[in-house]
Amino acid sequence: MELPRCPGQDPRYWKPEDVFEVACPHCKAEIEFFKDEPFLRCRSCGKEARNPKLDLACAEWCQMADKCLGRDSTSPDETTSICECLIVRMKAVFGSDRRRIDHALKVLSFADKMLESEHADRLTVKAAAILHDIGILEAERKHGSTAGRFQEEEGPPIAREIMRKLEIDPDTIDHVSRIVGSHHSAKDIDTAEFRIVRDADWLANIPEDHAGATREQLTHIIDRVFRTKTGRRLAEQSDWLAASKTE
Repeated sequence: MELPRCPGQDPRYWKPEDVFEVACPHCKAEIEFFKDEPFLRCRSCGKEARNPKLDLACAEWCQMADKCLGRDSTSPDETTSICECLIVRMKAVFGSDRRRIDHALKVLSFADKMLESEHADRLTVKAAAILHDIGILEAERKHGSTAGRFQEEEGPPIAREIMRKLEIDPDTIDHVSRIVGSHHSAKDIDTAEFRIVRDADWLANIPEDHAGATREQLTHIIDRVFRTKTGRRLAEQSDWLAASKTE
């Protein structure tokens, strides 16, 4: 059973004033903030601007805030701040679609675990994990389908625009966009960051997509699809594999 979304973090309950413009403290250009974005980079001068009206609502005191927001509370650095902003934007795109929000956060959680053992650029991995399915609603709207090829077609432009507004560096934007545009087909990319995000997506999807599969069937899937040692290890140690039945 899917849990209801926390009203304190649901944009459906936001008021018009929860999205606002603030003058950059460095150059006075206007910057658009969502109320729970800690910081943004000014598109005019490129310097960091903090949100003077930051409002995390219930996340300021709730003991489940880190899980709800998908935070990496152990690394309060710029990457974490950027990813918090990406999560806000991702949630705004998906709106009331809690299933897809939860999936993105689950893929991010698996990617975080894999980064403990795999060598890769943290921001690229985490941003791609958050945004990998960002084109799915546009695919439904334009093509009447959530097929992987339509997600890969519609996702990169949306991901690029989100990252551009956060002033993420162009090389990272290009890399993340390539991952978003290939996370189903695995075409034209095989970087360490891509392999982590793809494996994290499989870890999140297998229990649902292959419910009822036997242990032999799941073992075959693991042998066939996983591209990192850590992803394979997490799959082999998973509850869903342990609970599966032999033929």
